[in-house]
Amino acid sequence: MESQKHFPQLEEYRSFEHLQYFARKVVEGFITGLHRSPFHGFSVEFSEHRVYNPGESTRHIDWKLYGRTDRLYTKRYEEETNLRAHLVLDTSGSMFYPLSRRNNLQQPNKILFSTVASLALMNLFRKQRDAVGLSLFGARQIHLRPGSTTQHHRLLAQELHKALEGYDQPQAPAAPLSKQLHQLAQKVPKRGVIMIFSDFYEALQQPEAFWDALQHVQHGQHEVILFWTSDEATEVDFDFEDRPYRFVDMETGERIKLEPQQIRSAYRQQMGAFQKTLREKCLQYGINLVPADVSRGYQAVLQEYLIQRRKVK
Repeated sequence: MESQKHFPQLEEYRSFEHLQYFARKVVEGFITGLHRSPFHGFSVEFSEHRVYNPGESTRHIDWKLYGRTDRLYTKRYEEETNLRAHLVLDTSGSMFYPLSRRNNLQQPNKILFSTVASLALMNLFRKQRDAVGLSLFGARQIHLRPGSTTQHHRLLAQELHKALEGYDQPQAPAAPLSKQLHQLAQKVPKRGVIMIFSDFYEALQQPEAFWDALQHVQHGQHEVILFWTSDEATEVDFDFEDRPYRFVDMETGERIKLEPQQIRSAYRQQMGAFQKTLREKCLQYGINLVPADVSRGYQAVLQEYLIQRRKVK
């Protein structure tokens, strides 16, 4: 296959340049077909009026105000950029599931999907000359403020590439996602778009803390988008063969032996309730929820979301 020729199976994601190349191809494959950006102009905010000086461009003259006052004023804006986007990746242990697909760009695991999807979105924002920031949540925390220079984008890409190796490194226990979201809310004070890639298991274990933290993030008038990453066949449908398995908790290392048919019905019921709560809470708080079945690949998930977003703009 052509993809195997360009990206040898065991080394493809380990090469920073190959990962960058693949992400650019993802963008070229479908995003360039969107004639109007689904994000364009989101966060250009009016700040104040100032007196017009002769010789300046007339582009930002407020003609309605001129009609009322018979004086020329220009509008000033807080930002030169069209958009401030902030990408947030959960890099905790569960995001490396399934480990068997950690090197497979065609059918990735959750962390590889989130990384390449983020790189693809970064390339889209770069084409629009938008500012992009990055936060990595997990045992190793990174927070980089939005920027739009080539050097800044390369720094973000390098940090995303490092995140892929996280499961191989000694890990200290990660702070709860809710706590890290509260920290994010304090560090990203200006209005913009915040895209969070996670499996959001904390919303199942500590729902009050999780939703309180998301509301704190929204308090800065941010548009919040949740990319709920999962391997749907196994994590949602629990579609395993009916034979004994040893399941390992990728956060704690705890192991348990069981046969899937013993708990499949109860598991699906609990997961269904979790999905329903995610949808209802996101609808209640005005948060955009994007189900991201990583086995579908980048094009299918991102294209579906961006086309839908463009239609409602």
